[in-house]
Amino acid sequence: MTNKFYKFITFGFLLTIVGACGDFGDLNKNPNQPVSVSTATMLSGAERAVSSVVGSTLGARWAQHISDITYTEYTRYQDYQQDFSSWYTTPLQNLKTYIDVNSDPETAADAAVSGSNANQIAVAKILQSYYYHYLTDLWGPIPYSEALKGLEGILLPKYDSQEDIYKGIISNIEEALDLFDGGAPPKGDYIFGGDIDRWKQFGNTIKMQAALRMSDISPDFASNKFNEAISDGVITSDLFYPYLAETNNQNPWYASFITRTDFAISEHLANFLEATGDPRLYRFADPTVNSVLSGNPQWVGMPYGLENSSYQPTNVSYPNSQTVKGQDSKLPIYTVAQVEFALAEAVVRGWRGGDAETHYKNAIRASLSQWGAEFDTEQDFDDFYNQPDVRWNGADWKTNFARQKWIGLYIQGWEAYAEWRRLDAPQFVQPETPLNPSGLTPKRIMYSNLEANLNSANYQAAINAWLGGKNADDTPLWWDVH
Repeated sequence: MTNKFYKFITFGFLLTIVGACGDFGDLNKNPNQPVSVSTATMLSGAERAVSSVVGSTLGARWAQHISDITYTEYTRYQDYQQDFSSWYTTPLQNLKTYIDVNSDPETAADAAVSGSNANQIAVAKILQSYYYHYLTDLWGPIPYSEALKGLEGILLPKYDSQEDIYKGIISNIEEALDLFDGGAPPKGDYIFGGDIDRWKQFGNTIKMQAALRMSDISPDFASNKFNEAISDGVITSDLFYPYLAETNNQNPWYASFITRTDFAISEHLANFLEATGDPRLYRFADPTVNSVLSGNPQWVGMPYGLENSSYQPTNVSYPNSQTVKGQDSKLPIYTVAQVEFALAEAVVRGWRGGDAETHYKNAIRASLSQWGAEFDTEQDFDDFYNQPDVRWNGADWKTNFARQKWIGLYIQGWEAYAEWRRLDAPQFVQPETPLNPSGLTPKRIMYSNLEANLNSANYQAAINAWLGGKNADDTPLWWDVH
């Protein structure tokens, strides 16, 4: 967390210098340069980090949707330790400042030029919750209640338990939903275009997902919060991150293919889709380059986690050039398919009434529609659905359900990875020669050495309290009870 500490220390030092300089009037003011940053700019900047969640190539690889072709270290779990400090120093700090200037009576009036203060604070709280949910689902316990309080003298924040973070996230969303005041929407919002109703749905969808993640560890609390979110209104149409056909905000998959061809659809995903006649295969991936050149297009997956790959990139299928890795291809944040899968599971768990299979079928249909892969006729869909490996199986609901949810979360890597850990399905492939300490698919990302060195007391306290006394990649998170 070096950058964060330096930022706070430097800021305090600058305040000391300014306070000692006396009053020089307007001598050092540049009339052509603004002295404050527009809150609209702050919100736009904070929203940019959503791309780092939904566009993560590492997330798609850890979810085993995507395989490495030539350099296979990451699908053998080499990158098991990462630093999370940049999330605090950039989007989360940005959102905190955004809230502060809208809350402070001395700056609130100027900030209101970019939308009502209440609405700006509300959207910031929801986006904060989205980021904290992502972070805690990867690392586990992280700084939360004392995070971003360097100017209050807390330079070494404590870590919070995942239980407290989850409850804090849900509480933060509920506070945000109560804040919306019907005033002007926030400017600088390029994801929702200032649509407050969509922001409310986004908040409730995060709440729904957080509640579902807690289903096995805190079922009563989870059931209550899940149903509140559904009643208040979750998304009713797919929510995408909007990339542009320009370098400044281009799709990260497109960027990764500009000079390299490192990624292919995983073999076990491609093979299952092909075996069941699932048309999503053709929207998930392109036919191999060599098969197209020969006039006989074929879709071929890449084996996952090989130590030494002899595969030629032109003989395996890359992520689809239109739906996944076009320069302005939109990537999903949350989808209707996710909502329908969640409702199906809620019925099975006895959280609400309805028919689980209906929601399950709706989820598959929604996923097909999302990818533009609908069947030509209803009979074609029925033939596909009624296959033993696809249809709803009430006696063993989780097997086909977990696999179809994993497919439906294609390219939503970190979300698919989280749901794999929670459901303990589908079966993942184990690399030939893994490079991580446990030798298995990780259950979490390990803290970086920076945390151990710079915030050692709080780091060690968190490990001792909630991670079994070691910073290991095979320690399950609080909600992962399988």
